[in-house]
Amino acid sequence: MNQLLIDHRRSFNLAGFLACVAFLAIAGYLQFVEGMEPCPLCIFQRVVFAVLALVLLAAGLHAPRGRAARVYGVLSLVTAAAGLALAWRHVWLQSLPPDQVPACGPGLGYMLDAFPLWDALRMVLSGSGECAEVDRFLGVSIAWWTLWTFLFGGIAAAVVNWPARRAR
Repeated sequence: MNQLLIDHRRSFNLAGFLACVAFLAIAGYLQFVEGMEPCPLCIFQRVVFAVLALVLLAAGLHAPRGRAARVYGVLSLVTAAAGLALAWRHVWLQSLPPDQVPACGPGLGYMLDAFPLWDALRMVLSGSGECAEVDRFLGVSIAWWTLWTFLFGGIAAAVVNWPARRAR
């Protein structure tokens, strides 16, 4: 039974890794083929997807037991929570009335070149006009897609990687 649980955990983590890679591929397709230019918040969310993919890949290859599995569960949950916070901010910016949308700011590359890292992060998180534009995929805002993906993916990764206590 214990080996079955470990194999299930490994399969789930590797499937989660592939899902993150698929989301990044879809984002690349939308940017480079469909011409949807990502805003700074979109780029940060992509970075979080990449980090989550690496955590899930490591968990899938390692297939840990006990406390080590819990470490992967916590890492997955913390990473997904960061992505969820970014996606929530993005959804909030998109829901603002047009007269309350912040002005468009400089691009992410310029911010990272011209300002200290923490100032650039603060500017990105405060949002800008391009982050309030709503791009849709299959009829749903991309920000909503990422929000739900981080929410359910993070919870699922934490639950799968959190081994049950043994009965004594």
